[in-house]
Amino acid sequence: MTGLGPEAWPPAPIKTERLVLRESEARDRAAFIELFASPEVGVYVGGPRPRDELERAVPEVPGRRPGLFVIEFDGAMIGMITLDRRDAERPGHVRPDAGEAELGYMFLPEAWGCGYAAEAGAAALGWFADALPGEPVVLCTQSANDRALRLAAKLGFTEVERFEEYGAEQWFGVWSGVAVGLGASSAGRP
Repeated sequence: MTGLGPEAWPPAPIKTERLVLRESEARDRAAFIELFASPEVGVYVGGPRPRDELERAVPEVPGRRPGLFVIEFDGAMIGMITLDRRDAERPGHVRPDAGEAELGYMFLPEAWGCGYAAEAGAAALGWFADALPGEPVVLCTQSANDRALRLAAKLGFTEVERFEEYGAEQWFGVWSGVAVGLGASSAGRP
């Protein structure tokens, strides 16, 4: 997998109790546009993008790159989860040479509050721990984002520091590798 390590991409779909984490497909395009145009989703990530701009810019098969999983529930995309290398120029690192894997995610508002983020996050982290054992995973979110902070704790992230970035205080944590009660080590992988 380019950028994260030697793991081939895409991996086989990851199946959990309710979800499938998979590579993006052309049928996901409308959901990607909705995700990035949503005012609710955009609150903590720089705001929504104009729908007409997205209609022109989003490729036929959006999000097809190493480290990006589409999250599917009942045959439809409800969000995405990413594992990318954190840019060395940004604040927040746990290794002296930087470049840690960073977990990111976005869900359509209708999928909020159902536990899908915890389920998908545990599955992605479990896959990552198997693919690149011992590699640290970090997460950064605005400290004002209470939902994201609760999810970070549920997934086993612990706070390392806080700093200012993008005009707001950011919470930065590292994954302990243990997601209590979420089955991250098995996550239903084939």
